[in-house]
Amino acid sequence: MTGGGGAGGLEAALRAAVRGEVECDTGARALVTMDASNYRRVPRAVVAPADADDVAAVLAVCRDHAVPVTARGGGTSIAGQALGTGVVLDFTRHMNRLLALDPQALTARVQPGLVLDDLRRAAARHGLTFGPDPSTHSRCTLGGMIGNNACGAHSVAWGTTADNVRALDVLTYRGETAVLGTRGLAGLPDRLRGGLTALADDHLALLRTGFPRLPRRISGYALDRLLPEHGRDAARAFTGSEGTLGILTEATVALVPAPAARALAVVGYADESAAAQAAHLLLPLRPLTVEGMAADLVGGAAAAELPRGGAWLFVETGGGGPDEALAHAREICRAADGATGHAVVADPARQRALWRIREDAAGTATRMPDGTEAWPGWEDCAVPPARLGAYLRDFRALLADHGLRGAPYGHFGEGCVHVRIDFDLVDPAGVARFRRFSEDAADLVVAHGGSLSGEHGDGQARAELLPKMYGPEMMTLFSYFKDLWDPDGGMNPGTLVRPALIDSNLRFAALPSKPAGRVAVEFTYPGDGGDFVAAVRRCVGVAKCRSSASVSGGGSDVMCPSYRVTGEERHSTRGRARLLHEMLAGEVVTGGWRAPEVKEALDLCLSCKGCRSDCPVEVDMATYKSEFLSHHYRRRIRPRSHYSMGWLPAWLKIAHRFAPAVNMLGRVRSTAWLAKRFAGMTNERDIPELARETFTRWWQRNATDEGHRGPGGDRQQPRGGPGTGARTVVLWPDTFTEHLTPSAGRAAVRVLRAAGLDVTLPPGPVCCGLTWVSTGQLGRARTVMRRTLDRLEPLLDAGTPLVVLEPSCAAALRADLPELLGTDDPRAARLAASVRTFAEALEEYAPDWQPPRLDRTAVGQTHCHQHAVLGDAADRRLRERAGLTGDLTGGCCGLAGNFGFEAGHYEVSAACAEEALLPALRAAPDDAVVLADGFSCRTQIAHLGAGATARHLAEVLAAGLDAQPPGTPGG
Repeated sequence: MTGGGGAGGLEAALRAAVRGEVECDTGARALVTMDASNYRRVPRAVVAPADADDVAAVLAVCRDHAVPVTARGGGTSIAGQALGTGVVLDFTRHMNRLLALDPQALTARVQPGLVLDDLRRAAARHGLTFGPDPSTHSRCTLGGMIGNNACGAHSVAWGTTADNVRALDVLTYRGETAVLGTRGLAGLPDRLRGGLTALADDHLALLRTGFPRLPRRISGYALDRLLPEHGRDAARAFTGSEGTLGILTEATVALVPAPAARALAVVGYADESAAAQAAHLLLPLRPLTVEGMAADLVGGAAAAELPRGGAWLFVETGGGGPDEALAHAREICRAADGATGHAVVADPARQRALWRIREDAAGTATRMPDGTEAWPGWEDCAVPPARLGAYLRDFRALLADHGLRGAPYGHFGEGCVHVRIDFDLVDPAGVARFRRFSEDAADLVVAHGGSLSGEHGDGQARAELLPKMYGPEMMTLFSYFKDLWDPDGGMNPGTLVRPALIDSNLRFAALPSKPAGRVAVEFTYPGDGGDFVAAVRRCVGVAKCRSSASVSGGGSDVMCPSYRVTGEERHSTRGRARLLHEMLAGEVVTGGWRAPEVKEALDLCLSCKGCRSDCPVEVDMATYKSEFLSHHYRRRIRPRSHYSMGWLPAWLKIAHRFAPAVNMLGRVRSTAWLAKRFAGMTNERDIPELARETFTRWWQRNATDEGHRGPGGDRQQPRGGPGTGARTVVLWPDTFTEHLTPSAGRAAVRVLRAAGLDVTLPPGPVCCGLTWVSTGQLGRARTVMRRTLDRLEPLLDAGTPLVVLEPSCAAALRADLPELLGTDDPRAARLAASVRTFAEALEEYAPDWQPPRLDRTAVGQTHCHQHAVLGDAADRRLRERAGLTGDLTGGCCGLAGNFGFEAGHYEVSAACAEEALLPALRAAPDDAVVLADGFSCRTQIAHLGAGATARHLAEVLAAGLDAQPPGTPGG
């Protein structure tokens, strides 16, 4: 279908007719050029309809302009169904509500943009759930699930989305209203009702014999549901039509009782085929799930947590209580013939950790163990469960015949296999091999009696191959069915019927080709061979960054704090990656490194680094932002905050000489206002006060004595002080400890020496370069880092560990420094390897030391950089030994270095704190210890925490030591 009229005419008509948002700007269009598939299409407009009347208005305008329409939910489709060249409808902004929930009838009425987990949370209050649960459950929408007939891990127990649909409200491209139910065609317009009845009655034999019998037959249209014996189930026939028939505006779906308790049986097998062959034999025991994966997906660290074997089945069981669920899981293990080992997991936290391996597979599978990229395209077939073992053996052989690699995993209990394969879709020869393999793989699936799609739909990825599965007669019926609903061809053209070729519209075609197209950049991107284009390609679109689960609701992920506040795609990690992709492609976003669309999207990136650990493919948007800022401002005037806060270490070295005067002027409203305005700082923040005495000055006065003065000023004689032969550690005097909170440094000296360690400082000023990195001043950062390496070289040669109190500085030394300097300076890797957090140093170098017993509740914030780069396992163990109970909040405090101080960022910064940190502080007992190792976190708590004062863990432990009676061991 070709659009008529100019872009301006379409935009004007949409704006006149629609009450929701109409976006035709470059940035909005660039954000939806891709989903989670290999494909890319550029739309003319994006519309977020306010309600069903808006949808009808959009369809009327599109008919007048002969423009196609594509419905989009969470944009996680893996076959390319959520892409279009006309108007894309985004239902996630407004049409995202749960309209009604009836616990007695076990139904819910939903809008298409409602996220699945939001429905499940509401249903859980009544002991119910929605059965289908794809791994994207935290961000996929009910409309998208109905469009693709999504399934998920629990379809063994509760079926596919189609099995759980009760009624659908639909608008056709011609504006007709249809109410689709599970019994008959009464709610359809006369034209459709008569046409569909005739289609079924005239082809009874073909519809009864032309579809394979298997639980995961998702491919094509479900025309067999129109048969009289199936009650002419119009809702079921529509479900899975991938937006090619009409637009869903509301749906009634079924709910099911959720088990009161669950247990997980993990069963090991010698190899993948053995696991696959055993999976269907467990179905008579009525498990909730039977999921399979092999060692090439799980990886070494995760595999160490699993029973012995080369592949595993994850079999979840339910019960009315924990004992019943456990007994059911043990029964599964006893019935698992041929197993190499098994384990039953009752602890919910460990179950969640194991399930995360499976749920993140759609992302983690995009990288082979050697770092080679892998892609969908042959993602989603299903065969009869009893044939899965034989199919996987043949499939592995087919991969080898084509010189390809992949790691199959998925819903083994229903014969459904997912896999990412190392197609080279950047190179024409690789694209040709992709086509040859796809054709051969389709033949293999058909030979095993299977379906080309077992969950995600056909889209562009498989629709061209459907004739291999269904033959010409059925394909003719598919075309007739499509044309009955959509005679004008305006609904998602190129999908299912008259499809685009599987090797056209590839997302990679627009990017600079390798190796000539490699972009000159500052960071070395070691995980991507130094190729920034490949780094941006990491984002495959699974959109975990768009998760609806907040950290206050029990989630542990940090990413993406700005998206959680604004709800806008451009502020998600995926949205920013999409804009960078389009910037590199240069077709939609044409400004290159100067592109305002990219700068605007990155402006609210807090550089929290959460995506580095939480994204399944380890997209590192903080690094990409630094890279972009470096190029964007090259030979240009920068924002004032880059000169003030970006050069903070340099300014503080000067300012500390005049600390009393600087602090006094900072407390005067008029001078503080002028200073903040000059520095590009928001007026809502106070200027942090400088310490009257820097940490290194205190060290020079006190810490080199035979004893040293503790935080309270009393002379202490620490066990294992200097000269005792104890392990020497270098305490890193970071900028924040040095000039703003030297109390943390003094406390750390007290604790480290009490633990028997010999503490020293670097031989001269050092800096990690963090503030220059975060503001994209990478040339200066590199200079600062090399100067630091020069000063530390003797310590590195001696193998002396560096204890870094500030998590952001530790993360910069461990990650940013080696990734910016690269292999040209081997000292960088040695420095990174020597970095220890405060808790890591105590655990590694003083393992027998017992901290003071505090026996208090702890609340506060785990620094986002610690979560993303360093890990906090040692901190948790140290707190446990000290009797500090309770978990610190996840997420991001919202201050995030310079971000929360910069003008224009205050509202987002405060809203980030309100998501988890501030509610935790308000709910804490009055005597709780408030912990925050990061200066930013402590500052945010002091500013917004209703009188709470946060301390570094070292300060809390030092105070505990000082409170102990003299002669106490370890004191």
